[in-house]
Amino acid sequence: MIDGGVAIRKLALNVARYTGLAPLAKPFIGGIGAILMLHRVTARLEKPHSVNRHLNIAPEFLDAVVADMKANGYIFVTLDEAIERIKSGGKGGRFAAITADDAYRDNMTEALPVLEKHGAPITIYVAPGLISGTADLWWELVEDIVDASDRLPLETSAGPETIDCSTPARKLQAIARLHAHLTTEVREEDQRAVLRELADTSGVDADGLRLRTLMNWDEIRTMAAHPLVTIGSHTVNHRSLKRLSEADARHEVENARRILQAELGRDPLHFAYPYGDVSAVGCREVGFARDAGYVSAVTTRHGVLRAEHAGFLHALPRISVNGRYQSVAHIRTMLSGVTTPLANAGKMVVTI
Repeated sequence: MIDGGVAIRKLALNVARYTGLAPLAKPFIGGIGAILMLHRVTARLEKPHSVNRHLNIAPEFLDAVVADMKANGYIFVTLDEAIERIKSGGKGGRFAAITADDAYRDNMTEALPVLEKHGAPITIYVAPGLISGTADLWWELVEDIVDASDRLPLETSAGPETIDCSTPARKLQAIARLHAHLTTEVREEDQRAVLRELADTSGVDADGLRLRTLMNWDEIRTMAAHPLVTIGSHTVNHRSLKRLSEADARHEVENARRILQAELGRDPLHFAYPYGDVSAVGCREVGFARDAGYVSAVTTRHGVLRAEHAGFLHALPRISVNGRYQSVAHIRTMLSGVTTPLANAGKMVVTI
């Protein structure tokens, strides 16, 4: 439920709701709980027409979702407690754990006040490299590079290529082309160098966006001390683990834990796979997270939690609460469980 085919998915959500299928099905397939996935939470998005705007929801929407779930019997718990509830088969009633990826500053300034209002805990997954500056928010930086350019030179395996960025329509095509280039044609380890060369060519400050939108270490330490906040790990440099060698992937998973322990004075117990879909995580990567000593690991696979997930604590699905489906009714339908098999080729227990 988090990529492509948005119109079709919205149609399916509306059909499930208006036919009454979702509320009827929930007692049977709604599972024992859910892990919600956030990224940005702000009413003041810098670029409201950005191609990445789907990563953002308004604080008012988060407030409405949490209030509606509480009214429908969900108990909001820490991720630690969520894991214990999964192990117990869901005893104690339906529960929800809130997670957020990447440590955007608005998680502190705009999301946290909403969560304090409801007493709802959150786990924030931090990629140390993004905070320290050894990694970039490349999906955001790509857009800035294209916005600042009319034409972009690109070195590809097939030879030099020039990307036309001269019109709004061409810019959308250019962003898609650069996304494909960076995620399929360029080695994960080389992605940053390619991106920074493009930023330099375009006169774009490669660090500015990251510094403006992500928390710094002092802010993360402040959040870690908050009673509602748990800090988890998101690899060192937010790299797609499946595209790395075993040694490099293990380094990303294990060293992230060591860095966070050194910065915060405590070991992170929970892990999130960057990107988290079939292209980024499989059985090998689940093994890396387990071997590194994490208690749990989450993907971006769409699904509710079931008692069977006690055997798959390092491959847990989440419900993405994002700008594409910014409707309480849509979230209710997702929580009913009817969209879980629709998004996963019929699977009810979603792992990898």
